[in-house]
Amino acid sequence: MDHLHRSAVAHHRSQPGRDRVATPWLALLAGPLSYGIAAPALVLDDLAEVLGTGEQAAAAGVTAFGWGIALGTPLLAALLARRGVRAVLTVATALLAAGTLLLVLIPSLPALVAGAAVQALGSAGLTVTAMKLADSPRRMGVAAASLAVVGATGPLTGALVADMISWQAALALPLLAALAVPAARRGATPPDAAPASFDPLGMVVVAMLVTAAVVVPHRPLVAGPAALALLLLLVARMRVRPDGFLPAAVAGNGRFLAASALAFALGVVNFALLYAAPELLREHAGWDGTRSGVVLLAPYLFGGFCSAFLVAASGRAPRRVVAAALLVAGAAAPLLAAVTTAVPLLLLAMALASLAAATGQGVLALHATGVVPASHRAEALGLFNLAYLLSVAFGPAIAVTLW
Repeated sequence: MDHLHRSAVAHHRSQPGRDRVATPWLALLAGPLSYGIAAPALVLDDLAEVLGTGEQAAAAGVTAFGWGIALGTPLLAALLARRGVRAVLTVATALLAAGTLLLVLIPSLPALVAGAAVQALGSAGLTVTAMKLADSPRRMGVAAASLAVVGATGPLTGALVADMISWQAALALPLLAALAVPAARRGATPPDAAPASFDPLGMVVVAMLVTAAVVVPHRPLVAGPAALALLLLLVARMRVRPDGFLPAAVAGNGRFLAASALAFALGVVNFALLYAAPELLREHAGWDGTRSGVVLLAPYLFGGFCSAFLVAASGRAPRRVVAAALLVAGAAAPLLAAVTTAVPLLLLAMALASLAAATGQGVLALHATGVVPASHRAEALGLFNLAYLLSVAFGPAIAVTLW
């Protein structure tokens, strides 16, 4: 009888209904986050000219955006677990709109940094919500692929928008996710469990730990010990409050931690090769940045589009086989890039890295959230995405060091 009941529930959930968000809306809700990372890449000179600073200072907005999504992911996921989809959509949309207004209305470096950080907080909330609503491997694959595809086309899209409209419009591209909010609200569900008592100390420690982790690649001697001390403090806090901001049922789950660690490693490889690619192509093929940017669309679009099908198919394969395949692809990509000088093989390495990272984000998110109690799946999804997004801070730094 229990088996029949579970089958009936699964069949019911597999049927589209009025309260289920259509898959394309999930892609639109999640994907534009990548514009905040990628779209400014080719318009930094315009920003530097307007702001009266160098390109390095103008790039501070991208760093602020990375910090914002890293911090916003666990914070908005905790809100999602306690208050449900509608609350997160309201807060995230407000943050996204406020940050975008700061970016486009006030042409100054402080406004650029603050606006990018606030915009990222909102983008993180919408992306976490999209992945929470992606209740099947196929839908999760589309959501993850949208992030990869937008990231691949982001630099070129940002440059085209800046040329045709303005640099402000290029920085406002993450706001496109708001178009999917009404559809997501119609598919809103109640929270997974009754709200737990708020843990402000746990939240502050997590926020400080995320900040220290983002700074580690740039100031390792200072941020490294600080991150370690904060991690020990967080472990102690988790023992005192196992149901606090960082639930012990999530952080103490070995399979969840393994999935998150693998996603982080795959992300580091992908972002390291993404940032090393122009230099490698210049060194081995003599290509300039523009030509490299156009050619690199092929491997990264290949990885993004194919990942949607692989994530959908992963439900029919044993988890260990899937994890082993991801690990092999993730390890082969940097090894191939390190030993070859042939352009086709370099592009193959980048395609492997993109495919492994995009597929891993979708597949491993399903694995990570499937091994924790249902009442903590929103927090688990937020922490898993935090692990993946931290690779944005480490990958480029490794690329600069090695290449």
